[in-house]
Amino acid sequence: MRALITGASSGIGRDMARYLASKNIDLILVARRKERLEDLKKECNVSVEIVELDLLKKENLYKLFKKYQNKKIDILINNAGFGLFEDFLETDLERELEMIDLNVVAYHVLTKLFLQKMNKEGGGYILNVCSSAGFLAGPRLATYYATKNYITKLTMAIHEELRHKNSKVTISALCPGPVDTEFNKVAQGGFKVNGVSSEYVAKYGIDKMFQQKLIIVPTLSMKLGLFFSRFLPWSLLLKITYQIEYRKEKKNR
Repeated sequence: MRALITGASSGIGRDMARYLASKNIDLILVARRKERLEDLKKECNVSVEIVELDLLKKENLYKLFKKYQNKKIDILINNAGFGLFEDFLETDLERELEMIDLNVVAYHVLTKLFLQKMNKEGGGYILNVCSSAGFLAGPRLATYYATKNYITKLTMAIHEELRHKNSKVTISALCPGPVDTEFNKVAQGGFKVNGVSSEYVAKYGIDKMFQQKLIIVPTLSMKLGLFFSRFLPWSLLLKITYQIEYRKEKKNR
């Protein structure tokens, strides 16, 4: 088998690559930081191809697909993305648009193209790394939450379409809560609650993907939180989210 992973240079993507390699699955690793990909390649005792690519550029998405359109890809993991902490009044518009390009457009395009390819070939797995944010609204992370809502709901809809078609392709949404990665540094903020390890999330997500589970939530606490959030009015849920879920940390702190 062969897996293509975006955002493979750090965090969940890197640990997914390690775990898949331990299962003797060949890898195609996509990210902007080539040096990190080279280091990761040395760890993996499987065939590893490195693709240094900026997925913010739409033309690069088509370039990536074209590169592998005639090669069997059994697993696509859309993982590249970032967040941005700050009130919507104050966030930088251009940075937000970049977030939409990476968190939404890149996922959408790659899911579409590789899904069509896998469906024609008779099977495959797509794992979209979403977030528990995909079921909520997020004050101070408004755009990030909106992007994760888009991808989570898109994945759910595609899953149902494939089920009705009896397709051999399965698609899953990995929806963790806070994870110990570089997310906070890039987003210029931090979560109040402690994150779980990216190694755990990576292993749990891949195992459940192979079990063809649609919504994958790695921790019991987040499962319970999402379950009980259904019974709260939006006004209260928004207040709770704003007050207890985040803290803003200035760059120079």
